[in-house]
Amino acid sequence: MHGSEFSQNVSRLEPDSTNPYEPELGSLPNRSVDAEEIQELKTGTTTIGLTTTDGVVMVTDKRASLGNMVSSKTAQKVEQVHPTGALTISGSVSAAQSLIRTLQVEGNLYNTRRGEDMSMQALSTLTSNLLRSGGFLITVPVLGGVDEEGGHIYSYDALGGVTEETYSVSGSGSQFALGVLEQDYHEDLGQDEAREVAVRALKSAVERDTASGNGIWLAEIDQEGVEISDYEDYDDAL
Repeated sequence: MHGSEFSQNVSRLEPDSTNPYEPELGSLPNRSVDAEEIQELKTGTTTIGLTTTDGVVMVTDKRASLGNMVSSKTAQKVEQVHPTGALTISGSVSAAQSLIRTLQVEGNLYNTRRGEDMSMQALSTLTSNLLRSGGFLITVPVLGGVDEEGGHIYSYDALGGVTEETYSVSGSGSQFALGVLEQDYHEDLGQDEAREVAVRALKSAVERDTASGNGIWLAEIDQEGVEISDYEDYDDAL
């Protein structure tokens, strides 16, 4: 029966190893990352965001590390991505920078098409979708901003999971900063009080986390916009 119509039909029905979702030439890229690669991509940091009665306060340290080496003492880890919104970064620097640029471009495009700024809920969803795409691997941001509903803080994991919080932290110094926030944060904080709490939390993290330090970046956000400033001495930010 070899070569007959029956045998030809049988051979067509037999399973093969070809992935029907792959392109005809080549194969889909392997996006898996092993534990050693993740360790190499890690950059220690502490970033903090908290809501206030008037808006949002976000602080980060300035140190960028590469293994046991301090690769930069002036790394800016909070950037404006919206007229009234900012993003802190921890993790892979190149991926975080690409994420920030993408959010800025998408926000401008949204405004051009619709004649209004993206809501913070929409911006948080866009950020989540970008992280979920896999193109910004090992990036764990905190998104903060203000819209008609008030101040918002969104916490993410590296795979795009998002939750809205009253305060959030990311980076290697998170556990030390959380101790201060758990004790001192409450939802009736004004901007000045929130700045003091955030700076104290960052200072606590810097004292114990060797991957955090070298000063502070401070972002204060309200209905008027985003103001980002930096300080070498933590007390100068108060």
